[in-house]
Amino acid sequence: MSFLITAIAMFAFWILLSGEFTFILITSGVIASLIVAYLSHDIFIGKADMKVETGRVLKFIVYVPWLLWEIILANVEIAYLVLNPKSLVDPQLVRFKPDVKTDLGIVTLANSITLTPGTVTVEANREEFVIHAIWQKSAEGIISGEMQQKVKWIEGEIKELEGEKSV
Repeated sequence: MSFLITAIAMFAFWILLSGEFTFILITSGVIASLIVAYLSHDIFIGKADMKVETGRVLKFIVYVPWLLWEIILANVEIAYLVLNPKSLVDPQLVRFKPDVKTDLGIVTLANSITLTPGTVTVEANREEFVIHAIWQKSAEGIISGEMQQKVKWIEGEIKELEGEKSV
């Protein structure tokens, strides 16, 4: 399956870059795509369990609206900070050990933190995350771990989130 997906992706990329549809170019594209897919399909796709990966995709689709809502709330919070006559801005670096274990989890958590206004992921790995937070409330939100729990759920480390049914 990974060979087929890789071959199709390579051929689509070939067509996108060439932009011409003559017989010789299409034939060359098919041959080159098959060769590249043969040599690299295990690197491009890897050995994937379709049932597990489908579950992760569905869980991620459920996660995105929650993340968008968190982004909206963080935007309101930043507007409050900017418009408040008192200076509430208290930048700080927050370090914590992540609960997530997979590369997917680390990337998802790091990008989710950075997408949320008021926080930026400075460093992310399995041992430690370093986050810049614009004020104490943002730092506390990261440390509370709600986002980490949702990412662990996407990874498949926990079966259900509190109050939600498993996908």
